[in-house]
Amino acid sequence: MATSSKTPRSFELTRWFEDAQGQFRGLNMNEPGQWPLLPKLAAFSAVALVAVIAGWFGLVSATADELEAERNREPALKTDYRSKLVQAVNLAELVKQKQQVQEYVTQLEKQLPGKAEMDALLSDINQAGLGRGLQFELFRPGQVAVKDYYAELPIAIRVSGRYHDVGAFAADVANLSRIVTLHNLSVQPATAKDANGMLSMDATARTYRYLDEAEQAAQRKSAAAAKGAKK
Repeated sequence: MATSSKTPRSFELTRWFEDAQGQFRGLNMNEPGQWPLLPKLAAFSAVALVAVIAGWFGLVSATADELEAERNREPALKTDYRSKLVQAVNLAELVKQKQQVQEYVTQLEKQLPGKAEMDALLSDINQAGLGRGLQFELFRPGQVAVKDYYAELPIAIRVSGRYHDVGAFAADVANLSRIVTLHNLSVQPATAKDANGMLSMDATARTYRYLDEAEQAAQRKSAAAAKGAKK
């Protein structure tokens, strides 16, 4: 009886496998819509599995690239963190240094005359020479050269006098309250026959002044226009 009960079930199972195999025979690959149910289900499952696997690997690959990029950023972030940590620890000292630098800059700016003070400065240079008994043979201001934050005025001068007086004049110019520098110094005897120590000094005195607000605005506008032209 056990054998007879198993035989029909075995027969039905075999028949089912044969029927399933039969559904996969003679499939027209150009018309999948006409396939039997089992091939459709199998094809759908295969496509879904491939899509899931492809999506998974794509997601893992993108995540791996992102993880690698973040790992590469780690050393730079650590360095930046250490730098900012040092700045935070020394914040009070850095603020103090900034104040000192600002005070120094303010002090330097005070040594630069404004446009209205340039005539007085030129007079100071002239008086420094006359006060030492020097004779001015040339005192000719040149063309003002406007820089980013200041303007520079060259002055061609030629003075004659005794050796010590010429040297004292150069020192007096250096010690003026406003910034004046001497360039292209040339010292020679006043005349070929002079034996009394009289010298002639040629030099270019350069003085500097800060730009007023209108001039600074013009410089910023000019710089912006030049930058735009380069682009």
